Amino acid sequence: MTTWTALTTLAGEKPGLALAEALEHLDPSPTGVGVFEVEDGSGLWEVGGYFTEKPDEIALALLAAVHGSAEFAVSKLDDRDWVAQVRRELSPVPAGRFLVHGSHDRGAAGIHQIPLEIDAAMAFGTGHHDTTLGCLLSFDALIRLGLRAENVADIGAGTGVLAMAAAKAFPCRAIASDIDPVATQTAVANMRWNGLGDRVACVTAPGFRQARLHERAPYDLVFANILAGPLRKLAPQMAAHTQAGSIIILSGILNRQATGVERTYQGWGFTRLDRRSIGEWTTLTLRRS
Repeated sequence: MTTWTALTTLAGEKPGLALAEALEHLDPSPTGVGVFEVEDGSGLWEVGGYFTEKPDEIALALLAAVHGSAEFAVSKLDDRDWVAQVRRELSPVPAGRFLVHGSHDRGAAGIHQIPLEIDAAMAFGTGHHDTTLGCLLSFDALIRLGLRAENVADIGAGTGVLAMAAAKAFPCRAIASDIDPVATQTAVANMRWNGLGDRVACVTAPGFRQARLHERAPYDLVFANILAGPLRKLAPQMAAHTQAGSIIILSGILNRQATGVERTYQGWGFTRLDRRSIGEWTTLTLRRS
């Protein structure tokens, strides 16, 4: 099936949301619409639509003019199974004692490696992104220093790979949450494939705002691989759901944003244990004072 995307940018979240709502009412209508902050400090937001019919470019131009956005860039996507292609191209990723791999590389883990089987799907976190790798390497470093966790939360979990890593490393209980229900469904499937279906709960929630997340607190280990802005907003919830000595691993932070995120968490009683940069991304490991 041939598909199209239509992408534009404009200043501000509210204008972006308004444009996204208007985009949904086009004819032909998009099957999906997304609004994302451009994480470069510009204040711009990207608005995009995914279409199974060729979008009306005149209507898109009118929308752009009315909402003050840049001109929409319309792209036609080849008719191919993108997930199958990505699966073929993804090679196993070693991250300390962990090996993240797809089902096509099942059995690739060495005798001393912990396998985490994640297939390409409609959720973030196959281990190939520097933020996921940074979290796994930071977690591995903590284990080498003697960390033992009993109660773990993975906030903004995507595929659930970080909660999975904790559940395979320790006899702990873990919960993975994501704001996207598709990500939650993906995480549930991944837990089953990895034999963790009865050990890792998966819920849909923004931050910690879900009954099961509240009930299980305080956590002694929390992963949050999101973005710098949401991480700053999450700091009060993070403090409310941890206790003295709890460890948090934060990522999704551009290198130039790391100091600002760290200072925010210092204000909520966290001190830095480690700061790890891979490419343009930083992972922070903090302890609750």
